[in-house]
Amino acid sequence: MKGYVLGRLLRSFISIFLVITLTYIMVFSLVPRRSVFSTDPVYPKMTKTQDSRLDYENSIFSLMGYIDYLDSKALQRKAEKTDKSVNVEINKKNKGIYNKWAKNKRGYWKIKQFPTSKKFYATREIPLLERVCRFYGKLIQIDHPWYIHDKDNPNLKRGYKITNNKIDGFTLIGSGTKYKYQVYFDKHFPFIHQNIIHLYLGESFPTFANRKVMDVITNGQGETIASEMTFPTGKKQISPINIHTARYQPLKKMDNITRARFGKDFYSKTENFYQDPSMIAISLKVGLISLMIAYVLGIPLAVLMAHFKSSWIDKIGTASITLLISIPSLAIIYFLRFIGSSAFGWPDLFPTLGAQNIFSYFLPTLILAILNITNTVMWTRRYMIDQQSADYVKFARAKGLSEYEISKNHILKNASIPIVQNVPTMIILTIQGATMTETIFAVPGMGKMLPDAIIVHNNSMVISLVFLFTLLAVIGVFIGDLLMIMMDPRINLSVKGGK
Repeated sequence: MKGYVLGRLLRSFISIFLVITLTYIMVFSLVPRRSVFSTDPVYPKMTKTQDSRLDYENSIFSLMGYIDYLDSKALQRKAEKTDKSVNVEINKKNKGIYNKWAKNKRGYWKIKQFPTSKKFYATREIPLLERVCRFYGKLIQIDHPWYIHDKDNPNLKRGYKITNNKIDGFTLIGSGTKYKYQVYFDKHFPFIHQNIIHLYLGESFPTFANRKVMDVITNGQGETIASEMTFPTGKKQISPINIHTARYQPLKKMDNITRARFGKDFYSKTENFYQDPSMIAISLKVGLISLMIAYVLGIPLAVLMAHFKSSWIDKIGTASITLLISIPSLAIIYFLRFIGSSAFGWPDLFPTLGAQNIFSYFLPTLILAILNITNTVMWTRRYMIDQQSADYVKFARAKGLSEYEISKNHILKNASIPIVQNVPTMIILTIQGATMTETIFAVPGMGKMLPDAIIVHNNSMVISLVFLFTLLAVIGVFIGDLLMIMMDPRINLSVKGGK
C-alpha cells in the first residue's frame, strides 16, 4: 500500500505539471497577447502618445506574466549597481552602460528607447519553462518567526506562544510571522483554521484589483457583517473586522484609526467578515450536494432497471437516459430552468434571493444532479447486468437464495467496485456542468470564474482554476482507489495486476 501511495503521488505530480505546462502554452503562446486590450476600457485613455502607449502596454504585459519590464527610472536604478556614473541623459555613454548591464544579466534583456522622448527602458521575454517554475516555486508559502524583516522594528520578538482568553480564544500566536494567529478556532466552517501554510496562485489581473487569487476565491462575498468586538487596546467597537486574519503591518503604514484600535500591536492588517460564503464554498456546496443526489437517485434506479431487464421499466428508463444524453446540456439547463421558475416559483437567477436563501440553490443543484445522473445510471445498470450472468450468481441461485438476497449481497457489492472507481469521472463532470450552470444562473462560484477569466484574459485566474480543478480530479482518483479497497479487501493496489 505504501508503494502504491508513493507511486500515485509521483504520477499525480507529473499529471499536474503536464496540465499546467500545457495551459501555459495555450494561454501565453496560442492566444494573441494584444487581444488583452480589446476589453480594456482604460487603454484608450492611457495611450494618447506613443510613449504612454508603449509604457502602458509593457506594464500590462508585465503584470500578466508575459515579460519583465523596467521603465526609465527602474532601469537607471538597476544600472547604477554596475556603474554609478549612469544618469538620466540620453547619450551613447549611458546607452553603453545599459547594454553592458543587460549583457551581464544574461537574461535576454533588450535595451530600447521610447520613440518620442528617446528615454531608455528594458524588456525581457519570460521563457515558458521559467513561467512554470515561478508558479511552482511560489506555490507553497510557509509562515515562520523569521518571515518579517522591518528595519523600523529591530527588536521584534520572534517565536510562538499558546493563549486562551476572551478576545482570541484558544490560539497559537506567532511573533515575527506574517500572520499573528497561526492556529485558531471559531464558529465558521471548518472551525479549525491555520495560517502557517498558504497556497499562492498569483494575483488576479485585470479583474479583482490585483488581489491574490486565493483571497478572491476563499474570502467571503457581498456586504460586510459588523458586530461588537474588543481590539488589542481594549477598545470596543462595532466592526466587521475578522481579528484572526491579522497580518504584520509597519507602523508607518498605520492610519490613526488603526493605531487607536491596535496600539503598539504591529499585527493590524485584517480582512472583514462578509454576509455571503466564498466562491469555493458555494461551488463545493452546490457540487457535493448535486453529486450526492446523482448517486442517491441514480444507483437505486439503475438497480431497478437491471433487476427488471427488458421490462417496460427498463425500456422507459433506458429511453429516458438515452434522451438526456443525446440532448445538449445547454438545452436541458434552460428547459429545466424554465420549468422550475414557472411551475414552482424557484428563482431563475442566483442573485434574486442571494446566497443566504436556500431556494437560490435549488435549480443549480438539481440541474447539475440531473446532468450527472445519466452517467451513474448508465454504467451502474451495465455493471449490474454483467454480474447477473456471472458463475457465482448461478451458484447462489442453485443454493436457493432469493433474487433480492443475490442482488443485495452479491451483485450490487461486486458492481459497486467499478462504480466507486468512477468517482473521479463524476467529479470532472460536476466541474464541467458547474461551469455552465453557474454561468447561466449567475452563481458567484468557481465554475463561473473560469469562462469569465478567459473572456477578460485574466491569465493568473485561468491557470489557478485549471490547477485547482486538476488537483481536485487527482484527489478524486485517489479516493476512488481507496473506496475500491473498502468495497473489496481482495484488491491489492501495491501489486501489479490488481488482485
